[in-house]
This record gives sequence, C-alpha cells and structure tokens, in this order.
Amino acid sequence: MSEMNESRRALIKGLGLGLATCPFALGAARAEAPAQASAVTAAPQAGATSSSDRISPFGAHQPGIATPRPAWGMVASFDAIVDTPADLERLLRRLTERIRFLTSGGAVPQVDPKLPPLDSGILGPVLRPDGLTVTLGLGSSLFERHAWLAAHRPAQLVRMTSFPNDALDADLCHGDIALQFCANTQDTIIHALRDVLKNLPDQLVLRWKQEGNVPVIPPQPPGVMESARNFLGFRDGSGNPDAADEALMARVLWVETPDWTAEGSYMAVRIIRNFVERWDRTPLTEQERIFGRTKITGAPLDQPAGSEADVPDYAADPEGEKVALDSHIRLANPRDEAGERHLMLRRPFNYSNGVTRSGQLDQGLLFIAWQASLEDGFLAAQTRLNGEPLEEYIKPVGGGYFFAPPGFSDAADDYLGRQLIDAIGRTPRKT
Repeated sequence: MSEMNESRRALIKGLGLGLATCPFALGAARAEAPAQASAVTAAPQAGATSSSDRISPFGAHQPGIATPRPAWGMVASFDAIVDTPADLERLLRRLTERIRFLTSGGAVPQVDPKLPPLDSGILGPVLRPDGLTVTLGLGSSLFERHAWLAAHRPAQLVRMTSFPNDALDADLCHGDIALQFCANTQDTIIHALRDVLKNLPDQLVLRWKQEGNVPVIPPQPPGVMESARNFLGFRDGSGNPDAADEALMARVLWVETPDWTAEGSYMAVRIIRNFVERWDRTPLTEQERIFGRTKITGAPLDQPAGSEADVPDYAADPEGEKVALDSHIRLANPRDEAGERHLMLRRPFNYSNGVTRSGQLDQGLLFIAWQASLEDGFLAAQTRLNGEPLEEYIKPVGGGYFFAPPGFSDAADDYLGRQLIDAIGRTPRKT
C-alpha cells in the first residue's frame, strides 16, 4: 500500500479519536490552496479504506461535512410526524441512538426467530462501521408548520425556489428532515437507511432519496491527490477551499450566531440531471470553453500545461480570450475582492438512475454544498451562474435546503438537536 493510502487511512481513523476534543479536526483552508492539500473532497483511492474504518459521530460539528468524502453517498428526505416539542425530542433522541449504533458497528442482537429480526441482515450478523457518517439536516417546512418552532428557525433557512433553468419535480424537493449517509460501500448506506426506516416508522416518512458514488481512482504517488470526475468527464471540486485549514473552515462552514445554531452549517442539495447524450456529441474545444478548464488535467485554460491546482489569472485575461467570461469556473468564482465571502465546500456524488421514458440515460450529479451562509454561498454562486452555456446540458430537478445542527458529545444523555430542544424550553409559553 502506498504512503498516500496509509496517510488517508490514518486520517480517517484519527477522526474517530479526535473529533470530540478537536472541533476543527479537518477544519478549513486557504481559498487557493493546492488541491493535494485537502483529503476531504479528493477522489477516494483504491486500497486506502477498510470496512473497519470508524468515524466518530461525536464532536462540536456533525461528521460528513468536513470529513473525507468516501466512495458512496446518499441524501434521504423525510416528513416528520411531530406535534409537540416532546415529540421532536423523542425523534431526535431515537435517531441519535441509531446513529451511535450504526457508526460503531458490532454484532446484531438475535431475537426469537418467530419474530421479525432486528436487522435487515444485508451486512451479515456483524456490522462493520465502514467509514459511515450520518448527517442530520432540518428543513424549513419543519419550522413553518409548528408555532412552537417558528421562532427558532435558523436565520437563513428557506424553502428552495426555482432558478431559471430548473425543472423541479415536487416529489423530489424539500422535506422536514434530511439525512446524508456516506460510507465506503453502497451496501452500508442502504443498510443505514433501512435501519432508520425500520426503527422510526411512526415518526419518519420517506419523501425522496438519491444516492450516488465517487469514482475510486488507482493509488497515487505520495502527496498527490486529484478531484473525481463527474459524468460530463470533468474534474469536479478543483476550486474547492481546502478543508484542512481550520481558520478558513471556521469562516466558510460554521455558523457563528450565538444561539442554538452556533457551530452548525447550511446544506444545499441539488439533483442535477446531465444530458449526457447531447454532451457526448459536443466538440472537445466547446466542452472546455464551457467549463474553462482542460478536460484531461483540469488545468484552467489560461494555463493549459498546468494542473487543476493552478489558479486562473483573470486580471491578465480581462476580455476572456483564454478563459471565457461566461465559462462555468469564471462565473462560479470570479476571484475578485468579494470572492472570499462566497466560498462553500462541495461534496457531490454522481448518480445513475436508469433510463427515462424518452429512452435517454438518467444520469447526473447529486450536488451537496456546505456553508455558514446560504445567501453568500450557494445562492450567490447559483445566481451568478444563471444563463451560463452549461445550462444547455444540465437540468436541476430536485433537492432542498437544510440546516445541520451542531454536533453532540459522547455523554450518555446527549443527542443531535439538543441545543434546539433546549432553546424551545427557554421560550416563554403564551397562555
């Protein structure tokens, strides 16, 4: 196994030991840090992970945000059946209990065979943690529907609305609760979802779900990391901030508001269909012009002999002769004085759902972005991208915005969302 693989495995295992005491275990980064500085969004490498990998669920922040992105991910959205604060607390406590068990692994308790088994069995009689993380997000609809929750809605949490190029399917949008499952293998995330559905059927009703994966690449030389490719064939994540820089992540990811939302993060999810047949018939030069990068290496077009880690120099290309003014990378991040304010951390997955009724491949991107400010992060970037040439080849069809509460500790009575329940309890009741 290469030194790179050993270091990535050590990083993952180290998270299981240090998150509770080091809230920024993988922290943040300089906006223009080289790609190999961050293992969070780099493509997973063959042989670098194991089914015994464990990422601790405990810490100041939830895992699955600034922890390394594994090969498989899923977002599942639910309607929550809660009528009172006590109902919500019960839901959050039960969900936390399942997360503690699923991320720890161990033997599944056996019961009388005349009764339904306690587990689906798809992972066998002994569960291995497999790098599983489960990240909870709360949707705007949860706060809108209950008067006792309305005053506690996170300041920027809104219902996702359509952008000009969207064709949103109502059945694939929004939700009271979102769970992001990430793990080394597909069976592990499917098992985790089925466990939640089995154990909380009276309080969680599945609304929609989308799973996807990140291509696993061959082992790389020591110190070399590269972004994974999306279904358009380009590297996805080249411009990500480096999640190893704690100071930057403190600003980019974590909410600072001194109330129950402090240390949480906003989640933007978009299910983006790719018209891959049309894209595959587009000349390479046009594909590269649309993105602003070379397809093979990911280098910006003003430095075609470079790498994806190179930063385009827009000041030296004011007319867009090398990197077009309406290219994806230039619109998404103009790298001007205000650019630092609009950073977000993207952890997407590719999806393939079969064939549409028109006989086309249903493939695309499960886009997931995390940020301290939804307005300055995803909403600002997407507004700049409205009308870009890439829209001819993509169509967002679903998703939603959610708020991930801060993490929880390993104390026996602590649970996800405790800060919100405590805030509700401090609110004077109207008589």
